[in-house]
Amino acid sequence: MKKFVFSLWLLASTSLVVSAQDRLMGKSFATRSVVMGQRGMACTSHPLSTQAAVAVLRSGGNAIDAAIAANAMEGVVEPHVNGIGGDLFAIVWDAKSKKLYGLNASGRSPYSLTLAEFKKRGITHIPSDGPLPVSTPGCVDGWFELHKRFGRKPMTEVLSHAIHYARTGYPVHDEAAFYWPSMINRFSKYPNVKETYSLNGATPKRGDLFKNPALANTLEKIAKGGRDVFYKGEIAQTIDVFMKRMGGFLSSKDLADHTSTWVEPVSTNYRGYDVWELPPNSQGIAALQMLNLLEPYDFSKIPWGSPEHIHRFVEAKKLAFEDRAKYYADPDFAKIPVKELISKTYAAERHKLINPDRAATRVEAGNPALKDGDTIYLTVADEEGNMVSLIQSNYRGFGSGMVPDGLGFMLQNRGELYSLTEGQNNTYAPHKRPFQTIIPAFITKDGQPYMSFGLMGGSFQPLGHVQIVMNMIDYGMNPQEAGDAPRIDHQGSSEPTGERMVDSGFITLESGYPYETIRDLMRKGHKVGYGLGGYGGYQAILYDAKNKVYHGATESRKDGQAAGF
Repeated sequence: MKKFVFSLWLLASTSLVVSAQDRLMGKSFATRSVVMGQRGMACTSHPLSTQAAVAVLRSGGNAIDAAIAANAMEGVVEPHVNGIGGDLFAIVWDAKSKKLYGLNASGRSPYSLTLAEFKKRGITHIPSDGPLPVSTPGCVDGWFELHKRFGRKPMTEVLSHAIHYARTGYPVHDEAAFYWPSMINRFSKYPNVKETYSLNGATPKRGDLFKNPALANTLEKIAKGGRDVFYKGEIAQTIDVFMKRMGGFLSSKDLADHTSTWVEPVSTNYRGYDVWELPPNSQGIAALQMLNLLEPYDFSKIPWGSPEHIHRFVEAKKLAFEDRAKYYADPDFAKIPVKELISKTYAAERHKLINPDRAATRVEAGNPALKDGDTIYLTVADEEGNMVSLIQSNYRGFGSGMVPDGLGFMLQNRGELYSLTEGQNNTYAPHKRPFQTIIPAFITKDGQPYMSFGLMGGSFQPLGHVQIVMNMIDYGMNPQEAGDAPRIDHQGSSEPTGERMVDSGFITLESGYPYETIRDLMRKGHKVGYGLGGYGGYQAILYDAKNKVYHGATESRKDGQAAGF
């Protein structure tokens, strides 16, 4: 009898233990708790990049030094999404001046490549690989612009972590291993690709130790010789010779004449929070336009993930993206009514076009009063209160396939994003910046820093930004939950490259939305499916001014890490 009673007790106890494995707090979709720290915080899509940033902070560097260190490391350990052959944008909160600064470190098209050359070759859309989509890489100049204005530690120390791992090697992580074979298959026809990115001719696999000594040498030269080594010295000459051999147009003059541009971030107020983006040639203001269109809705009465929520979100995106396709471009070549596009007055007029019950099958760009006038994301904060929101990319995956001799990196294919249709804002022209998808973001409240955030993902990025803002402000999520929540994407809008919206486009949803929601969206006229990947890679740092604590969040869809101390 005693044995039987003991067995019942053991069974009951076991049952209690099993039932206690549910989450103690937070949303069911949250993958982890928020990471907290007071002296510093770094959030990146790879642990080694985060640890490089933290090491710089601990050694007396500031957030700007640490962000550069993390970005350099990202080019080593995640070459499938970024590197020094690409472009960079950043928003910096400077604690001393209590002001936001924006940096546009995107490159321009070659002087010697013209629209007439594309016409002569019968090309109507710039290809995604080869020499034609290559534009001047702006990343390295971006590092040195940031460092010159805000940095503290010498660049030899800042870049030392990336140099070390490029030379001694690192284990290939899951996401990189997933994408690496497609890169080898796609680009193996070009010189230096297999030599740079394979292991004895084989594709690196998960857990393999990968080294890139050529990239280590390049980074070492940059660290010691400064940005001119890259843009006017030995590296520039190597790029010039290689591109000529490949029939390309990027030259030493394009590199020598490259400059980054300090720009004023622009914002809109969403329910008491100022959301900041950078102006074109990037697509950041699309997020601001969407928020203005969504603000009139009372989402306290519209449940998260409901058909009403998703429908309104998608319809706002359609309207903003038509303006994106028509207006966003290099402001040195086109008059862009930024102030009008992000105004509440303009949004109120455009908002009238949203039918609460039916998906729009065709929308046109608006007509604001015109006045003269793939990818990595990381964020770092330091003990002094400086915060950096930084995004950097080669555009499509590894880039163009163009790997200059002995340098260890691939040049970007950002030039694919020009339009070849004459008369458009984003029409190709020599020494012109292309439309850019990569966008960092920042939120302030009452003039004080609230959150530095962003995510990669091509045209998805404005949608991702808006979902993060709504998840936190409308639906009360913390920074980790806001990033982990299942995401909504919409594809098929008109593009700055000249493509026009077809029918109503289509929605793709991550798993986590019920069938009833999908069914109701279809009844409103939407095409709906599930998408594999393509939902971005998010990082964020929220600052709790009352307790002086940083709250860090990292992307559950990537292999990243948030670390504070």
